[in-house]
Amino acid sequence: MTFVLADARLPGAGEPVDVTVRDGSIARITPAGVPGERGVDRLHLDGRWLIPGLWDQHVHFTQWAQTARRLDVSRATSAAEAASLVRARAQSDPGADVLVGFGFHDALWPDLPTRELLDAAVGERPVVLIAGDLHCSWLNTAAFERFAPGAEGALLREDESFALTSRLTPSDAATLDRWAAEAARAAAERGVVGIVDLEYGWNLEVWTRRIAAGARSLRVEFGVYRDRIADAADLGLRTGAALEGTGGLLTMGPFKVISDGSLNTRTALCLHPYPDGGHGVANLAPAELLADLRFAVAGGIEPAVHAIGDEANRLALDAFQALGSGGRIEHAQLIDPADIPRFAALGVTASVQPEHAMDDRDVADRLWAGRTADAFPLAALLASGARLAFGSDAPVAPLDPWAAIASAVGRSRDGREPWHPEQRIPATAALAASTRTRVAVGEPADLAILERDPLTASPDELRGMRVAATLLAGRLTHSTL
Repeated sequence: MTFVLADARLPGAGEPVDVTVRDGSIARITPAGVPGERGVDRLHLDGRWLIPGLWDQHVHFTQWAQTARRLDVSRATSAAEAASLVRARAQSDPGADVLVGFGFHDALWPDLPTRELLDAAVGERPVVLIAGDLHCSWLNTAAFERFAPGAEGALLREDESFALTSRLTPSDAATLDRWAAEAARAAAERGVVGIVDLEYGWNLEVWTRRIAAGARSLRVEFGVYRDRIADAADLGLRTGAALEGTGGLLTMGPFKVISDGSLNTRTALCLHPYPDGGHGVANLAPAELLADLRFAVAGGIEPAVHAIGDEANRLALDAFQALGSGGRIEHAQLIDPADIPRFAALGVTASVQPEHAMDDRDVADRLWAGRTADAFPLAALLASGARLAFGSDAPVAPLDPWAAIASAVGRSRDGREPWHPEQRIPATAALAASTRTRVAVGEPADLAILERDPLTASPDELRGMRVAATLLAGRLTHSTL
């Protein structure tokens, strides 16, 4: 199949061009109006901007697909207010099934999340509220009896919370796959052509099934965790290798290791203490981390280490240095300035989520007081030569690369003053961190068509960017043209 994207403008370029797409790839780029092949269909862009399709390089896709169906408690400013939201949902939607909410941030709350608050709100109906960072869950007594009998307190953190989260899915795969297909179409509407899915669990069969059923609007790289890395190795799966029968849409992604916790949960491993005196948690000893990375690299699987605190980032970089092989650090939220140059030197990609800086600025100012000049240091990483890869960590932030790009360029949101504006980066760099290809001959025709120039748009305009169409291998997955 051959067609022409006629009268397109490339950001930063001069005159409009015609882009010929043949068999899913870009075959020719000429000045607009230059005669081409006869009888070829032309899609007239009328001067709209053409860019490479966008990637979200860190998502939990199944969790994201469920988020719209869960109670939103993200705006609760106290435990009491969150419990009030639970009570209202239970009254409007009665039943005995587990009431699941998402998005609470308790680091700035004036009161504590307790079992008693949720018990008073719903009685014996199980309630699970998942924190906005996915590293913590707040349960009532009935939920503890069902999911974690014998546990104390009101919160599950880290591995216990991850295990619970993976159990809170619909019992039938068809329902979940339908929600996932809707989420994939919504992503295509924002110009997204691919994701790195770091959902918990074993997602090879999940995505093979979804693609076979017609979910073909995204390329997917699926990651694995410690509990399944041996299975991936036994199957000979290697990062970047396409899976048979998926039309090239499904490939093996990275091996993710969660080395520390999160900022809001106060479990990110830091050199300096939090206000409560703690330093966070190390989920693995350095020797364990290095052994895991070596096992993955020996099998051809790229390691991706979750590290948020400055001490966790230093230990992860130490492991990569001992390994002698590059990889990714996921999040890299707080980094000692001495460790910034090590990313480029070791060939470690900073897989970061700029929108988290806007979500967490107030929490960081309190919990990392005096150190936020080293938080989310995008400009410093870029200046050092590090490769940036942007993502959302959806559902922690919405699966929308334009939000990440806007936050990286502006370091502001909701009309607030920029937070550490010295860490802003140019739109060209933010766009490059959100894409995998170029608009060039021989490249896949994974493209997005925009209503405005992303290199001259303001941060607010970037956040609200209108995407006229998205193409994956030359096939329209979204269009308003």
